[in-house]
Amino acid sequence: MNIKALLLYLSKAVLFGLVMAAVFLGATSIINSNGFGSNLTGNNHKSKTLSFAAAVRKAAPAVVNIYSLSIAKDQPLDSGSLQGLGSGVIMSKEGYILTNYHVIKKADEIVVALQDGRKYTSEVVGSDPETDLAVLKIEGDNLPIVPINLLTPVQVGDVVLAIGNPYNIGQTITQGIISATGRNGLSSGYLDFLQTDAAINAGNSGGALIDTDGELIGINTAAFQVGGEAGGNGISFAIPIKLAHSIMGKLINNGRVIRGAIGVSGKALSPVLAQILNLPNQKGVEVTDVDPSGPAARAQLRPRDVIIAYENEEVPGVEMLMDRIAETLPDARVTLTIIREGKVQDLAVIIAEKPVPE
Repeated sequence: MNIKALLLYLSKAVLFGLVMAAVFLGATSIINSNGFGSNLTGNNHKSKTLSFAAAVRKAAPAVVNIYSLSIAKDQPLDSGSLQGLGSGVIMSKEGYILTNYHVIKKADEIVVALQDGRKYTSEVVGSDPETDLAVLKIEGDNLPIVPINLLTPVQVGDVVLAIGNPYNIGQTITQGIISATGRNGLSSGYLDFLQTDAAINAGNSGGALIDTDGELIGINTAAFQVGGEAGGNGISFAIPIKLAHSIMGKLINNGRVIRGAIGVSGKALSPVLAQILNLPNQKGVEVTDVDPSGPAARAQLRPRDVIIAYENEEVPGVEMLMDRIAETLPDARVTLTIIREGKVQDLAVIIAEKPVPE
């Protein structure tokens, strides 16, 4: 064999070896990417486990158990003498706690129990039956505070965790997703509830609904069960934190929520009436009833009038109109733009204070 033939033979052998090495490395990479690498190579790498432990550690210490004290005041606090009512969330280092109004409305004296074992008697700062929210206050040092998310909008499909004290068995975490947003008509008629399939049972009311970053996005408030409470097919609701935080500020400042009212009720504009009034976008509110002793009656507002603007802001529907009226302070003078018998006109209305429901 001459030298040229020998070099050609060696080149072919080297090239074949390189091709086989490339094929082997490619196959190994594919196998490892599909999770089988440990079986072939002998490596024992664990896949990353999905866990919400970090989020729970951030929020759970600030979720408290709320009890009714049923013993004499001169006796020490004893968990055996406490009747479970629900849950609450510590919102600030000053000791303000958000919970549901229905949790504390029948309690004579309220005890708050932290997860670290501390117990405090609390005072009711204020309550708002219309949104089913209440604020308590305790005096304590180094209180855990829940992280709050007021900016990022909650979306359908977001994973959420509900934290509370169901059936007074101790703090419990349940997991689910946001099933829907903007569910109204469940309490005041104009609340934008978050709907979730995370289990919320008796005792969870007033507890925290958090996202996977451990930030508070809602206050658990209601659960509807199909086929009885043990049916396991519950649909749960929470008050969005933006609304709850706003109500909390008003309760702290005033002890109550001051809302405006004009003594009127209405309904969404029907397609037929919108066509008659030449309103192609169907925006507006048809007045259905006027309180004869209320501000709307004094301003000469009548049933069948159509309100199309509030203080020059277009009115798309009933919820927006009622929200704007409620947010306006009593004694303020506002302008309603209406259509009556096909003609547009403005009415000046003096806002009154909405009575607090019993």
